[in-house]
Amino acid sequence: MIYTLEDFIREYRKIKEMGWIRTHRAGPTGVGKTLEDLLGIEENNHDAPDFGEYELKSCRVNSQSMLTMFTKTPQPPKANTYLRLKYGYSSSVYDNEEKVLHSTLTAAHFVPIADTGHQLKIVCDAQKISIASELGTENVYWEREKLRKAFEKKYKNKFVYAKAQSRGTGADEEFYFEEAYEVSGFDYDAMIELLEQGRIYIDLRIGQYANGKTHDHGTGFRIREIDQPKLFKVNRKVV
Repeated sequence: MIYTLEDFIREYRKIKEMGWIRTHRAGPTGVGKTLEDLLGIEENNHDAPDFGEYELKSCRVNSQSMLTMFTKTPQPPKANTYLRLKYGYSSSVYDNEEKVLHSTLTAAHFVPIADTGHQLKIVCDAQKISIASELGTENVYWEREKLRKAFEKKYKNKFVYAKAQSRGTGADEEFYFEEAYEVSGFDYDAMIELLEQGRIYIDLRIGQYANGKTHDHGTGFRIREIDQPKLFKVNRKVV
């Protein structure tokens, strides 16, 4: 078990010297599970520190996989129902003609919505983050100040980010843990910049219940694992 950053650095260097290590779990969470096992850290699904005052995060440097930072429904009330009815499409998952709307949006470009002929994207201004279509900007938005609070609640701790090369797939995947960084101090301006650059994505997951009413599966703010450290003011290499 480790208790301090110095403990982590010492043990991580030993793990690095081990070279390629077979995953302890198949799938996306394998890299984190493997490192936690090697460090003697119990799996923790809460936002509490994993050791000392730090949360431990691991990522594959050669992966484009994304993670959900948090979910937040847009304003005003019933905004998701409005989006679903105007831009959604019928799905074979349901035995009716009611619409769903599943799409990952970016500020970098318009994203086509199935075969509807519509396109959506993210637009940023001084007060809010909005959704726009080829028809113009919609009154569907997230206030910047509320986003700030959501991010600060999620990223209130200090973090250590471990970066690993990976090879192979499934249960045969292997990792080479090569670098680690201490990060802290959520950077709100960096978050907005990543949104504007199209490096933070908004994942619409708007379905329906059996009676046809809107089922909000959670509108996710997502980022590529490798970009997550860019959300912080302090980013110091420790290994």
